[in-house]
Amino acid sequence: MKLSNNYFILRHGEAISNQKEFCSSWPEKFKNPIIKKGKKQIQKIISRLKKDKIDLIFSSDVLRCKETAQMIAKELDLKINFDKRIREIDMGILNGKSIKKWNDYFKNRAEKFTKRAPGAENRRDIKKRLMDFIKDINKKYKNKNILIVSHEDILIILQGAVKGFSEKEMIRDKWEKLRINTGEYRRLI
Repeated sequence: MKLSNNYFILRHGEAISNQKEFCSSWPEKFKNPIIKKGKKQIQKIISRLKKDKIDLIFSSDVLRCKETAQMIAKELDLKINFDKRIREIDMGILNGKSIKKWNDYFKNRAEKFTKRAPGAENRRDIKKRLMDFIKDINKKYKNKNILIVSHEDILIILQGAVKGFSEKEMIRDKWEKLRINTGEYRRLI
């Protein structure tokens, strides 16, 4: 995919759900803010964001991303564009349950692309909404430095889609290489 802007991605700072290892998607079942460690992670990258001259911020509207984006927007004096297309994967009936329960629901990584828990999305659904998101932004803006604040699976799938990786490549060997930690910031492509 040809991009008309420079895109940077940031996974939200560490939140309660990361610390306690439970699923937290939309709608949020409980307040799940970033914790002290998460705030420190974001503070550490502010100078890099300034150096990259970020023009626009797009963020998931889930609390942990909102708080992350707000910290950055304040430092960079920018407005935040919240977009539900970059929300966490909808985990359906497993929202609020342990990460272990989520992972145990699927036999393997491939099933996460095709199978859905009741009321949930799968990774193919995510890829579709992410491609709609990136195409819209790419059409609307030119030659901007754009920061996308989102969640692990979302950012992994976005990277793979933009790089043109097939589903088989993602399942076989790209997933781990594209993994992004809480508070991690990198250029897209």
